[in-house]
Amino acid sequence: MDGFVWETAEEINRNLAKRLKTIRKRRKITQEELSHISGVSYGSIKRFETTGNISLLFLTRLAMTLDCAEEIKGLFVNVPYASIEEVIRESK
Repeated sequence: MDGFVWETAEEINRNLAKRLKTIRKRRKITQEELSHISGVSYGSIKRFETTGNISLLFLTRLAMTLDCAEEIKGLFVNVPYASIEEVIRESK
């Protein structure tokens, strides 16, 4: 990794949680309703929105419930190569 990362993993997760919380509120869905619809426990949703901590499976369930599955499916799709060696390794 050559570039600087200005956010910690925890900060990135908290910002992600804030964005999903905003989408949830925009759609007028309570945490309890989201829990019922998604199958993710209320406690997990509350913890996620507060701390940013959640399992990948539960994050995917929440994204699917909030009609954001394409955002999850698009992760790591267009990652640029860091070197020519990466291009060569991938083609083998």
